[in-house]
Amino acid sequence: MRLRPLPAFEDNYVWALTDDAGAGLVVDPGDATPVLRAMGEGLRLRGILLTHHHNDHIGGVPAILAELPDLPVIGPRDERVTTATGIVGAGDVARIDDWVFEVHEIPGHTVSHIAFHGHQVLFCGDTLFSLGCGRLFEGTPMQMLDSLDRLAALPGGTRVCCGHEYTVANASFALAVEPSNADLQARSVEARRQRMEGRATVPSTIDEERACNPFLRVDVPEVRGAVARHVGRPLQDRVDAFAELRRWKDGYRA
Repeated sequence: MRLRPLPAFEDNYVWALTDDAGAGLVVDPGDATPVLRAMGEGLRLRGILLTHHHNDHIGGVPAILAELPDLPVIGPRDERVTTATGIVGAGDVARIDDWVFEVHEIPGHTVSHIAFHGHQVLFCGDTLFSLGCGRLFEGTPMQMLDSLDRLAALPGGTRVCCGHEYTVANASFALAVEPSNADLQARSVEARRQRMEGRATVPSTIDEERACNPFLRVDVPEVRGAVARHVGRPLQDRVDAFAELRRWKDGYRA
């Protein structure tokens, strides 16, 4: 099995998962160009998975279907995802050839966002990022926290394949929240080195995110304390802590 992030736009990734013979699938092709290029280099595309409706994740699908009109496209139950030929939700299984994924509904970034988990890989779109999480464009803090809790409960070795290259910027904020976290300090240094070498910082793993990602650590006293100091008041509960942490990140400038 080969897992590759195909760069698109300024900081997006289209994920390609293939077998040894080059057959496989892509996830969230907002831009068709890297997918068509990969097909020209030997990718035998068997299907597409979509996590949510934002155009930078689905916009390239029509151009791919122009080349492969019978290609299965599996996505969430959302009328804004017009190219999906198969609709899935919580508890469903998504199948493309021999690739099989459990489907998780993870609202927060959008109300219909889903994730695909299988083969020790998690395709989580814009919900869980390396050292961060997505903005709450449609969902509530409670929904997003619940979604992140469920992703954090997946096996620790699961590779986290998110939709954007945000690790270095996310590390700066995470260190402002939890500066004494040695795992986070090491992760930040490694991410900067990877980017200087022109490499992707993802996938990470669930274990790494549990250890370093402040949005998965709202129950850690140092994180809670930093948020409370930032807002200048006691926090009511973990949802309040998460909501204020996300609001802090929204306005954060390194």
